[in-house]
Amino acid sequence: MAFLDWLSRVTAPRLEGDGLVLRLPEIRDYAAWAELREESQGFLAPWEPAWSDDELSRNAYRERLSRYRGEARERTAYNFFVFGDGGATLYGGLSLGLIRRGVAQSGTLGYWMGERYAGRGHMSAAVRLVSIYAFDVEGLHRLEAACLPSNERSSRLLERAGFRQEGYLRKYLKIAGEWEDHNLYSLLAEDWSRSRRMGRDADRR
Repeated sequence: MAFLDWLSRVTAPRLEGDGLVLRLPEIRDYAAWAELREESQGFLAPWEPAWSDDELSRNAYRERLSRYRGEARERTAYNFFVFGDGGATLYGGLSLGLIRRGVAQSGTLGYWMGERYAGRGHMSAAVRLVSIYAFDVEGLHRLEAACLPSNERSSRLLERAGFRQEGYLRKYLKIAGEWEDHNLYSLLAEDWSRSRRMGRDADRR
């Protein structure tokens, strides 16, 4: 088990800031993850793909971790768990996925938050940390995120993070067993640099 945890640590970044720690999931996180997901199922189910019968099983979790490590090694996706309390308390998860290099230099954000920790600003802070990493370290030019039009909480989160709605995607993702339309949001490196510069200028005043 320790060897698997070591592998996961060396293939993905660890991000810290705003009281949060973001890192790749490890075997030892299984119990906390399963408990948080199970108690939050009713809260999360309307916004996620339908759960499989073995969604919360240890074997399914192991398979998920294996996929996460492979994607991190290939630099095609980074799947983070979001922790508070210095890394002691699991709040949720956030992915920087579908990373494309070459002329695109883009990635897609996805996220979930345990119900008991929702609405406290934790995911907004996590999105900021991942945006810094995506633009300043990975050198991406564009981040995208999509959410259901009815998911007002997610829309507000993205807008606060500087994302702009730029499209409407018909039957984009299969959510809760149904193909659903989504609003498409994006954040560009130029927008990110401008917002950070404006923030620094405001601090000087």
